[in-house]
Parts: sequence; C-alpha cells; structure tokens
Amino acid sequence: MKNLQEATERICQLKGNLIALDALLPALLETVHPVDQARLTASFEAHAEAARTVLLHTDISDVVLATFEHEVQRNRAILARFASASKPDSARASVDALLLTVTRISTFIGSRVLTSASGFFFRRAGRLFLVSNRHVFADEPSKHFPDRVEIGVHTDRDDLTRHAVVSLPLYRDSLSQWRDARDTGGSVDVATIEIAQDALPSDAVLDAFDETHLEAMGEAIAIGDALAIVGFPLGFHDTIHHLAVSRSASIASAYGVRFQQQGYFLTDARTHRGSSGAPVLRRRGRSADSTSLQAWQLVGVHSTRMDMSTRDQEQDESLGLNCAWYSDVLMALTMPG
Repeated sequence: MKNLQEATERICQLKGNLIALDALLPALLETVHPVDQARLTASFEAHAEAARTVLLHTDISDVVLATFEHEVQRNRAILARFASASKPDSARASVDALLLTVTRISTFIGSRVLTSASGFFFRRAGRLFLVSNRHVFADEPSKHFPDRVEIGVHTDRDDLTRHAVVSLPLYRDSLSQWRDARDTGGSVDVATIEIAQDALPSDAVLDAFDETHLEAMGEAIAIGDALAIVGFPLGFHDTIHHLAVSRSASIASAYGVRFQQQGYFLTDARTHRGSSGAPVLRRRGRSADSTSLQAWQLVGVHSTRMDMSTRDQEQDESLGLNCAWYSDVLMALTMPG
C-alpha cells in the first residue's frame, strides 16, 4: 500500500512539473526574437530526433513512446504559433513607414550634449539627406554652435527595439557640412546634410520622403486643413521602439502666401522645444492606400512657436501658433553640386 501511495504521489509531482514547463515555454518564446525562434525550432527538432533514437533503442513501454510523440507534436505546434504571430502584417509595416522617416537629433560639442531636436529623411536622385532647422545646426543669437549631431536609425523593420546611433560631423576642414538658403525675405530656417551610405549601419532601416511628397496631387489646400507634426517634443518619444509622436495641427494662415513676406505659413498646434525640424504633413484625401507613405504630402518644416512681444504674460495666453517653412525649399537644398 505504501509503494502504491508513493507511486501516486510521484505521478502527481511529475504532472505538476509538466504543467510548470507548459507555462515556462510560452513565456520564453515571448521574449525570443523571430530570428532566434527559427533557430530554436531547428534545435528542438534536432534534440527531439536524438531523444527519439534513444527511446527506440531502449526497453521502454509503448505508452511512453506515444506520450513522447504527442508532446513533441504539441511543442512543435506552440513553436509554430509563436513564429506565425511574430511575422509583421502589411498594415503594421505600412504604418511604420511614416515613423521611419523621422529621427531624433542630439547636438554635441565633443562628448557634451547640447540640445535635442527633430529631423527627417529626404531622398533625391539616389542621395539621402537629413532635414532639420538651420538653428539646430548653428544659431548665432543663442550662441549654439555644435560640432556634430547624432541621429537614430532602426536596424530591423520587424523588431523596432533594434536601433543604432549614427554620428554626423557638422564641419570638415572648418567648412560646414549643411546647406541652408536665403530668399527675398532673408534667411530660411531649414537646412540639409547629405548622409553618405557608408555612414549608416549596413542593416539600417529607414524610409524617406522624396519629390513626389511635395506635390498636392491636384488637391486644394486651404486654411483650416488638418495637419500632423511628427517629432520629439521635449525629447519625448517611445523609448522602447524609438518612434516619434505626432501632434494634431491645422493650417492657420493663408496657405501659399508668405506670412509677413517670410517663406513660411502658420500652424495651430501645441508644440514644445525638441519639435524643431519636424515634418509638417497633410494626409492626401485621394490616396488609394491611406496607410502608405504616399498618402502624405510634406507641406512644411516646423520651426518655432509664434508669439507677440506685446502679449501680457500674466493676462494673455500664448497664441499657440507656429512657423512652418514651405517644403519646396528642399528642392533648392538638395540640388546636385
């Protein structure tokens, strides 16, 4: 009787162990990268085959063999389920396309961090550019003169936690590496830096706007139209996936008219420091795929908040208006030569 009771208790212990392992396996799989999951599946198959060989050459009951095969099939199904769940769907990849055009910029003197800003990628004739405000790279009034910037790029489209930092010098042989512009109204607060291919990691994953994103595609643009300003206000962002956030905005001045003869229009949005250089975007209403990057028109580059020096700081709220430089300046800033 005692031996039977001990055997029963041992069987119950084994069941408890198996249940604990059943809970452990999914937990482990949730933390494993998709590439490593494939390696795990291959390793499991190899070890299962080795165990099967041992069992077949051992004096063991058919019940044990049948149970072993059943558990192998069950674990194989669990592995397959997680492998399927880890594959990105087309909708998510399309949504990510917009966010992969935007990058956080940190400015430095040597190893000392100065400021944080926003920027985005623009491609023309096979060349890649970083776009931001001119005052991010150099600003005489505030005596802001960094010697390099760091930007972030993703290195795996399926796992956005994978990320690399790229350092770009602002000067070579005492010559500035950015391009800026002037027009009839004076300096334009937009600048571009060309990014050499070898400056990026070999596995860099990014998307970029191009000339087609500057076009309205025949659609009328008017005051009050909805906009998105995608950037890093106060440096805030998804620090796990390294993704920017978007502020809702609207066109607040006559679009196509140079506000006070300057090369910008006004937007109505709540913005903060760190948003400088963010793309100002309008969703095209006639886009066949509303989630694709082609659904967006790049209408401007966010610069600074607009306010009135005569405003009573105690009685009057801030206007909540911002300057957005017209995006067509990018055609001049990305010309060959």
